[in-house]
Amino acid sequence: MTVIIDGKAEAANVIEAVKTATAQLKTTKGLMPGIAVVIVGEDPASQVYVASKGKKAQECGFHSVQHTLADTTSQEDLLSLVDTLNNDPSIHGILVQLPLPGHIEEGEVLQAIDPDKDVDGFHVINAGKLTTGIGTAFVPCTAAGSMLLIERIRGKDFSGLNAVVIGRSNIVGKPVASLLLAANATVTIAHSRTADLPALCRTADILVAAVGRPEMVKGDWVKPGATVIDVGINRIPAPERGEGKSRLVGDVAFAQCAEIAGAISPVPGGVGPMTIALLMANTLVSAYRSAGQVPPTF
Repeated sequence: MTVIIDGKAEAANVIEAVKTATAQLKTTKGLMPGIAVVIVGEDPASQVYVASKGKKAQECGFHSVQHTLADTTSQEDLLSLVDTLNNDPSIHGILVQLPLPGHIEEGEVLQAIDPDKDVDGFHVINAGKLTTGIGTAFVPCTAAGSMLLIERIRGKDFSGLNAVVIGRSNIVGKPVASLLLAANATVTIAHSRTADLPALCRTADILVAAVGRPEMVKGDWVKPGATVIDVGINRIPAPERGEGKSRLVGDVAFAQCAEIAGAISPVPGGVGPMTIALLMANTLVSAYRSAGQVPPTF
């Protein structure tokens, strides 16, 4: 019987662990983890996401601040704010919500964040640490959350298992491939120019789809018993719900693939909840490090 991976439950477990460790840090060191979120402009989806981050931070017992800037804010002013936050000892995690307005160079802003406060894991220093295995990296939260879900099914050692990651983004594809490789899986990164993608996917004991194409992965792409992690979040028309209605789907044709897979994450309710949970975990880890304490693991 196929296991439907409950990302909401797993995320709740992470948040409970964060709450416990936060209370312990406050008791032993008098230190409250602090997170700062910077949003530029009034993109509705970004506003919703930022609000959910702030709410979850407060639930965890963090000091949480939000800087909302006009969409006309200059790159120089944004970089100045980032520098201020880098030097604020009460802030342990800094997030600049993407996308940024077109006149601001995203890469320059993200690389201006102190790597020790880069809880999104986007800085090249953290990316380099993750890829080389040298030092302790902050891992991009969606990739880290995906890996935790896989570990719940497969354990922590993937020796002898084939893993296929569809997608080569710096946010999900590349970091999750690095995590799988570190766990001893044999890893292939597939993308838009991969030949005979369905055949390649059928070799995968672990299949991670992160391409942003609605229901691309079909049932006959999946190896019987495979663990399938669907990172995609796509909104498609749902006329059956009424005129102008839509629904969320992943990159995996869930109903088809669930008949073949040994375990599969749904959309919504799979990887999505894990992303914010791991963001809170990364912020907590940063706070522990700043206090010279050994951080908890998740």
